[in-house]
Amino acid sequence: MNIKSNEARCTSCHAGYGWKGNDFNFADQTKVDCLVCHEQTGTYKKFPAGGGNPAPKAMVFKGNGKTYHPPDWNKVAQSVGRPARKNCGICHFFGGGGDGVKHGDLDSSLMKPNKTLDVHMGVDGQNFDCVRCHSTSLHNIAGRVYTTPASEHRKSLIQDDLATKITCESCHSNIPHKEDAKANDHTDKVACQSCHIPAFARVNPTKMRWDWSTAGKKKDGKPYTEKGEFGKPKYDTKKGDFIWAKNVTPEYFWFNGSIEHLTVKDTIDPGNTVRINQPVGSRDDPDSRIFPFKVHRGKLPYDKVNKNLVIPHLFPKGKDDKDAYWKGFNWDKAIAYGMEYAGLQYSGEYDFVETEYVFPSTHMVAPKENSVACIECHSRSEGRLAKLSGFYMPSRDRFRVLDTIGWIVVLGSLAGVLLHGLVRIFILKDRKRG
Repeated sequence: MNIKSNEARCTSCHAGYGWKGNDFNFADQTKVDCLVCHEQTGTYKKFPAGGGNPAPKAMVFKGNGKTYHPPDWNKVAQSVGRPARKNCGICHFFGGGGDGVKHGDLDSSLMKPNKTLDVHMGVDGQNFDCVRCHSTSLHNIAGRVYTTPASEHRKSLIQDDLATKITCESCHSNIPHKEDAKANDHTDKVACQSCHIPAFARVNPTKMRWDWSTAGKKKDGKPYTEKGEFGKPKYDTKKGDFIWAKNVTPEYFWFNGSIEHLTVKDTIDPGNTVRINQPVGSRDDPDSRIFPFKVHRGKLPYDKVNKNLVIPHLFPKGKDDKDAYWKGFNWDKAIAYGMEYAGLQYSGEYDFVETEYVFPSTHMVAPKENSVACIECHSRSEGRLAKLSGFYMPSRDRFRVLDTIGWIVVLGSLAGVLLHGLVRIFILKDRKRG
């Protein structure tokens, strides 16, 4: 839920050497882990509870029973090169504690996908690696939802070959289809991803719901895990209930490339679903597009008195750390410890609240023949854009005055054609008689 007080475990992916607490020096360049992104042997691994460090000797991690060995430093150092797909995927495909937990469009199926799964990354197609699009300048990696929204740089490489390659328009321009194609009229309001990513998690399942409120149940006095569909855990004593899904249709929002995030200092309304983050954009924003998202739902603990989300201490720092939730399974102690560690107030009263978290979908781009059909959005039934309001969309919406005028024009035109036809018939008959 939060890295605070859980650093030793979280830094398996949050790269850095020795990040175990609040005293970590982010300005110390010797703490930067270059190898995790650049080594190419595939043998360099972090110890899961090592604060970002590999194992100094052969060590067993109790969490999975695996033995981790120290790297062959000479071998991995001599292998450094341009980051490959595996360098990026080892963290981004498995973020959140497992394969496909976070991003529905990023999981291990993208290690070696075919072009049906992703036309850009498919090994039988373009075979792009991650840095082909996520280009860098002085280690600043191009992204969509950081300090500079992609919408501020909707420039094509056709116009400027030094432009940051981060939007579809960068390579395909804002006229990506054949000349006079109706789809070209959509690019000012509809993101390419909305049509070309018909579903995410098309090979591996992704976690769609995570309910922490049910955590803590045991069997025969011991923590347990119960697997469900897809061979994924549907219950874990440490983490609660899960719901997984495959071939998930995205949800759609107006998005200009920026996302607003809730903090633990923000006041929430526990009577409503708490949006931990939300896309920034609107129909009236010229930089916004209709964009596809995975919406991850769940239940998280919050402070009943102060009305804010809380930071529980989950991962034990040692054998005697009884405050960690995964040690004593006591939410009150875990929250009290985590909030004090973060320098925040805790009233001593907690409960759980429904939450939502959005992840933009921009990978798993399907071939054009598998793109979203027009009728899937332009439909009066439950179409893909049924929840987006504030604008008129043909075949989905009704505007009585306009519809009435239209039908009058149609019926009037039909009557005119019929009348004209009848007149022509009578004229021809008169001519034949004459």
